[in-house]
Amino acid sequence: MEILFEDASILVCVKPVGVLSQADAKANMVSLLSEHTGDKVYPVHRLDRETGGVMVYAKTPDAAAELSRQIATHRFEKEYLVLTHSHPDQNEGTWEDLLFKDSTKNKSYVVARPRKGVKQARLAYRLLTTVQENGEALSLFSVRLFTGRTHQIRVQFSHRGLPLAGDRKYGACDDFHQIGLWSHRLAFCHPESGELCSFTAPPKNIIQRYYQA
Repeated sequence: MEILFEDASILVCVKPVGVLSQADAKANMVSLLSEHTGDKVYPVHRLDRETGGVMVYAKTPDAAAELSRQIATHRFEKEYLVLTHSHPDQNEGTWEDLLFKDSTKNKSYVVARPRKGVKQARLAYRLLTTVQENGEALSLFSVRLFTGRTHQIRVQFSHRGLPLAGDRKYGACDDFHQIGLWSHRLAFCHPESGELCSFTAPPKNIIQRYYQA
């Protein structure tokens, strides 16, 4: 496990693909980091098991509360690298959708109108490159996430005919062994000093072969 930064209040690390980001009966980041620090750590955001990349954990309840406040007030920046099939109509833009999560299927859907359980989802994207592979276009994006809905990036891209590479839950049909999604950058104010902190992690999954810093 790669530790990018650690002090008395926070720990910033790179979550490997395939490891749970929050506590569970199986091996997960909370137990692994607690073993590393010899003390308790507190998750303040999450990544899907299939997604790797930079994450921050609090080391005190006060730090956890402050980081959670920044997330709730949209002062916590999250940027992702996203590899999809096909090519967008526009090279950059902002998408806003209404998402409904079906908990029985652990799957989210874009819906047309508000109702119970429906939440607003918003992101901004920028196309980095498009390559042709086996007669098909693959597009690499930088994505800024403004809301943190379940599978948000995956469902919003799939809804527009851009399923993520390897994401069979949301429409991909390919031979990729991982999902084309990586937590690339986090930026937030340090919960104690208030200093602006920014951390990046280059991709270590299938996106690595398509990414150039």
